[in-house]
Amino acid sequence: MNPAPPAAPLAKIIAAFAGIYVIWGTTYLAIALSIRTLPPFTSGAVRFLVAALLMFCWLQWRTSKPFDGVDWKRAALCGVLLTGFGNGLVVWAQQGVPSGIAALLVAAIPIFILAMEYFFFAGRRPTPRSLLGMLIALVSVVAIVAYTHDLSGTAKPIYVAAILLAVLSWSFGTLLQRQSGILPQRVLGFTCVQILFGGLLQFGLALLNTEWRQLDVAAISLTSLLAVLYLIVFGSILALSAYSWLLTQVAPQKVATYALVNPVVALLLGALVLGEKVTPAAAFAAFGVLLGVGLVLFPGSRITWRFSRSNEAA
Repeated sequence: MNPAPPAAPLAKIIAAFAGIYVIWGTTYLAIALSIRTLPPFTSGAVRFLVAALLMFCWLQWRTSKPFDGVDWKRAALCGVLLTGFGNGLVVWAQQGVPSGIAALLVAAIPIFILAMEYFFFAGRRPTPRSLLGMLIALVSVVAIVAYTHDLSGTAKPIYVAAILLAVLSWSFGTLLQRQSGILPQRVLGFTCVQILFGGLLQFGLALLNTEWRQLDVAAISLTSLLAVLYLIVFGSILALSAYSWLLTQVAPQKVATYALVNPVVALLLGALVLGEKVTPAAAFAAFGVLLGVGLVLFPGSRITWRFSRSNEAA
């Protein structure tokens, strides 16, 4: 295992957290706009393959050996789990699930990470307060799932199941990437490879879903194109690079706090821009998810962002 890298400046860590908090909170709206005239896996394939190409060109201009020291097999696997299934299934499911509710379901990621880290990775036993938080959050997620049909009027169980499978894939990929021991100076090269293989997987899913036969280039709207451009630059290159870098600096449960803020941003945007209905039941369930995940992520009496490397080691 590689030695722990020196601690980064706190301001840089805060900036990276702010990036994934705000950007990934807005991507649910961008995804909803992109799939209005673009098939879901097709839009995802375009998003990540173009993002990988842009990152590759920038990295080649920046240094002569941008992928030196990058574990391509591990990066490819993380790409399949994170930007492939983790993102692709969420995008596909948003055909029948409102963007705000999709974000709320994804808020279960910290719960999955906590459980998977205990059973399959570090083996650290959750505290009673964390277990209580897990129970509250999971019950709230179940309530959201059960109420999804009433909220959207078109949701099918397969869409909800796809999001939960995406959550499982993203959580496992996060822990696997954390365990890789990537050095901070190799994060951009690792992220580029990860994005590439995620895009290739979504390209394959688009073929399996026969999306390319249904694609009408003339019908693609400017709104969808601008949404994809936003997802390429901000959702993929900037936010995913920040996410990967944060995994080299803090524990995965801390990085997963983006899932606390994203649902609030997505619900507000979904209601204000898309006109999606936010009922009292949805608001109450959202509060339950946030409360439960908060108890899991902050089990002590004080919320601190600095903690020993030995306790964080995956």
